[in-house]
Amino acid sequence: MGRPKGNLAWRDSSNVERKKPDKKKQASKKAVNVAPPVKDYEGPIPFELLQLLLNIFKNSFAQLLESDFAPLLQEVKQHLFNRDFAQAFGRQDYLEVYAARWSSSRALGYLEIFEYISKHAFKSNKHDGGDSRASYKAVCFGGGGGAEVTALGGFLDFLSRQSGVRVGSALPDQTTEASNRPRVMNFDVHCVDIANWGPVADSLYTSMLSTPPIYKYASAAAKTANKPLLETSSFHVTSHQQDLLDLDVPALSILLQDANLVTLMFTLNELYSTSLSKTQALLLKMTACIKKGAYLLVVDSPGSYSTISLNGSEKNYPMQWLLDHTLLRKAALEDPASWEKLESDESRWFRLPQGLKYPIELENMRYQLHLFQKLD
Repeated sequence: MGRPKGNLAWRDSSNVERKKPDKKKQASKKAVNVAPPVKDYEGPIPFELLQLLLNIFKNSFAQLLESDFAPLLQEVKQHLFNRDFAQAFGRQDYLEVYAARWSSSRALGYLEIFEYISKHAFKSNKHDGGDSRASYKAVCFGGGGGAEVTALGGFLDFLSRQSGVRVGSALPDQTTEASNRPRVMNFDVHCVDIANWGPVADSLYTSMLSTPPIYKYASAAAKTANKPLLETSSFHVTSHQQDLLDLDVPALSILLQDANLVTLMFTLNELYSTSLSKTQALLLKMTACIKKGAYLLVVDSPGSYSTISLNGSEKNYPMQWLLDHTLLRKAALEDPASWEKLESDESRWFRLPQGLKYPIELENMRYQLHLFQKLD
């Protein structure tokens, strides 16, 4: 019912590579600060930007991370294990623990995903009427936990690094060769989730727009270079507390108006598990409401299955099959077809580079990815 991906983040331990315990560190009870290493990191995202996003989480939840929150974390884990989502996401301190613990590393993985699909989903708008900056609306279903918001903020900074233009500045005229490359944009991000994630999203948003804390004895050059990740004029975030499976066509039409990208990140399989029929209906209503040329990004645990009961018997179907059946077959009963699948990968890894610093353990992320574009 629009539940955030916290349940999957906890339950799906088969899709996480964990660092083997260091007996010496266990003996000294020191916090784990470095993720399982990837030597000679050559990923598409600059190491510095990955660390900046972790700093966003560290600064947003500094008081929590500096406290002994292990008992609180254990309570959240237990509720997730019991699939008691109303309890797990029913308290503000639980939401902060979840965001600090799981959304932090997820945000880095999502940033790499956005870079990967940028050849499709973030190309410059050739019909933008000559505006100096392109405007881009992203709607994140089940995206209240902060990973999508922070990743999109990081991706906006990544685009500015690629173009050499400070976020929030006017763009120079682009050459024909550059016109198909991702460009600096104004991002309008809408997060829809059943829990009240608004305060968490606001904390992360504020951190992205604020000058990071800096050592008081830092050099003048370091202080001059210390700037916010983003400018207020270029990045806007709105949180909506809403059960996705209860959204009707009028509400979806308003939410998806002018949307360029819709994401379902570690959310779709949970929706299928809650109600197959309502999830299919949501996808079909979304198909009717979303504009031509918009993109749908689905990311979930690899090997996700949902159980369907037919004529008194139960059968497991892969999430990918259910998704394709709804969008590429059911929605395509009309002529012309409604969606085209641009990318599909049943199993990918995001691996954290060695040396990232964070107060608690980070995790690599294994996932399946599917990208669709609306045709009609």
